[in-house]
Amino acid sequence: MDRGLVLIENTDSHADLLREAREHALGADADLVLLVTLTEDEFEETQEVLDTIGDVEHTSYTEQDAFKGAMNDAEEVAREVFSTDDEVSYDIVPRIASEKERAETVIEVADEEGADHVFILGRKRSPTGKALFGDLAQFVILNFDGYVTLHTE
Repeated sequence: MDRGLVLIENTDSHADLLREAREHALGADADLVLLVTLTEDEFEETQEVLDTIGDVEHTSYTEQDAFKGAMNDAEEVAREVFSTDDEVSYDIVPRIASEKERAETVIEVADEEGADHVFILGRKRSPTGKALFGDLAQFVILNFDGYVTLHTE
């Protein structure tokens, strides 16, 4: 059985990417891994905001809290895309990585999960943005030992 990895966020474009991965999975009798990445900055910003609230019931915002929220968002997108009669199974895998480490994280999780196909969303970036943050799509295409499907926004 084949296995595909989809880098997903809760956006319309990622729903389109997941639809494309679904079609592949149905045709190839494959299952999917939905990779949800949170940047360290996103995690720290949310943590700081919640820590300043000073709510009695709220003690601290942990990685587990961040993962739970990200996984709920991914599950929502998956429910939107997959119909109840689909025979596509999927797992959701969360990771925290810096913007620069996201591409490496995609490769690492694909290897860990035994994925032979990666589905990613290509974003238009300025040359300065590519120089500062790298280009996730280019890194994955050049470094992943398998098929890569790039869906552009």
